[in-house]
Amino acid sequence: MSEKVILAYSGGLDTTALIPWLKENYGYEIVCCCINCGQEEELTNDKLQERAISSGASKLYILDVIDEFADDYIMPCVEAGAVYEHSYLLGTSMARPLIAKKLVEIAHKENAKAICHGATGKGNDQIRFELGIKALDPDIEVIAPWRMPDKWKMNSREEEIEYCKAHGIDLPFSMGKGYSRDRNLWHISHEGLELEEPAQEPNYDKLLVMSVTPEKAPDKETEISLTFENGVPKKLNGEELKVSEIIEKLNKIGGENGIGIVDIVENRVVGMKSRGVYETPGGTILMAAHDQLEELVLDRETMETKKNLGSQFAQIVYEGKWFTPLREAIQAFVESTQKVVTGEVKMKLYKGNMIKAGSTSPYSLYNSSLASFTTGDLYDHSDATGFINLFGLPLRVRAMVKKDLESQKKDSNPVSVD
Repeated sequence: MSEKVILAYSGGLDTTALIPWLKENYGYEIVCCCINCGQEEELTNDKLQERAISSGASKLYILDVIDEFADDYIMPCVEAGAVYEHSYLLGTSMARPLIAKKLVEIAHKENAKAICHGATGKGNDQIRFELGIKALDPDIEVIAPWRMPDKWKMNSREEEIEYCKAHGIDLPFSMGKGYSRDRNLWHISHEGLELEEPAQEPNYDKLLVMSVTPEKAPDKETEISLTFENGVPKKLNGEELKVSEIIEKLNKIGGENGIGIVDIVENRVVGMKSRGVYETPGGTILMAAHDQLEELVLDRETMETKKNLGSQFAQIVYEGKWFTPLREAIQAFVESTQKVVTGEVKMKLYKGNMIKAGSTSPYSLYNSSLASFTTGDLYDHSDATGFINLFGLPLRVRAMVKKDLESQKKDSNPVSVD
């Protein structure tokens, strides 16, 4: 009986070509595992099972993890305010540790010797998959064909298609070159073609999948409200829904209004820069609404600390270090701050813009008596004098020292007068 390998299977050309390649180079029994994080169209194809089996796999698992993805991976990032390099909302990064976890679980169930993935040697995903696998089971072998030039000889779609045909696999894939895309519940990413030249503008008419450009969005505002409990969205426009359902509906609403289209050049973990366009319509709205509510309920020092840790959290997730004590520790801090993030946020969406339309919370720290320009009973304007004297004491002392030094310098260098 041959050893088993678990193949992270998408149903696409790359991972389908891996099935005969693994049998040819390793002789393993191939168990495919397709993990649904919200890819939509790629998993609606009822021929996925047939394709995997006819290509040489013995079995195909299709795991629906959309709710787990939303609750246990997306929401910790939303609550942390995790944004990589000011713009990227971590759509691909958040999904990879969950995929790694499920691959390990299937490997244990099947008593498999190895896990194989199709990530290239240039990208971030190889790191995210493999760090996750190592953290969960250090004894499982990882096979990464793109890093094995002595065995993996295919460097183009054409070569992969010919390889499959040579092994009796007839696939419905074209020779044409298109964008490289990755989609899940949270976003869709685009790389390749004109995006490989930073000087070129993206061809949005061909590029966009979830959205329209702001120019093509309606000439009318769309009003929405989101209700949060302890940092978690519970209702959209008054309707109680699961987190995954709220994100799905926000994707549609946001996409129609041109929200969340980002064109960035980012720094990959391996050291190179890459350009991509991300569509994150629902996620952009959800994070903005969450931030809006936190403005109302968190004190300044907590917000400042959380902002710094949120940036670090984003770095951790981007680098594939989800299963680490540091991520757990930062998440524990963030969760403690979310106890008061309860309330309702209203927004207006208009041609790519999110316009605040008010927020309320029983934990609001905003006090109209304190904040208004009229004198309230909680604040005496004259108290500010002593505060400013103390708060500005270091500045005053520094200025006094500087003045004394300048005076001494002037006295030591008297100006001669003839």
